[in-house]
Amino acid sequence: QVQLVESGGGLVQAGGSLRLSCTASGRNFGNYDMGWFRQAPGKEREFVAAISWTGGTTYYADSMKGRFTISRVNAKNTVYLQMDSLKPEDTAVYYCALDSRVSSWYLATRKDEYAYWGQGTQVTVSS
Repeated sequence: QVQLVESGGGLVQAGGSLRLSCTASGRNFGNYDMGWFRQAPGKEREFVAAISWTGGTTYYADSMKGRFTISRVNAKNTVYLQMDSLKPEDTAVYYCALDSRVSSWYLATRKDEYAYWGQGTQVTVSS
């Protein structure tokens, strides 16, 4: 079994930055692609970013490009989401997820392509 534990959320003013962390346990973390999603009140969970198991390939939703950076340190079993230039519309619960596919020829962007999820961490951006 796998467990993902997130941290780093909080309250930040518009234009500020936060770094989210997600630490995995229970399986060989370094063998799997990882992703970040977010869900705002009253809205569906949406894709934010993904990173390959080697860390060599990343992909971002259009609204995050240039502001968010996904990274990982496999030796620490941890994936990060660095969020800069935050906007009020970034307010949401942020979730990390693990893509458990044996063969991953692409970085998944759909919720149902990720088998394991963290508990979520709240990010609130105020003016």
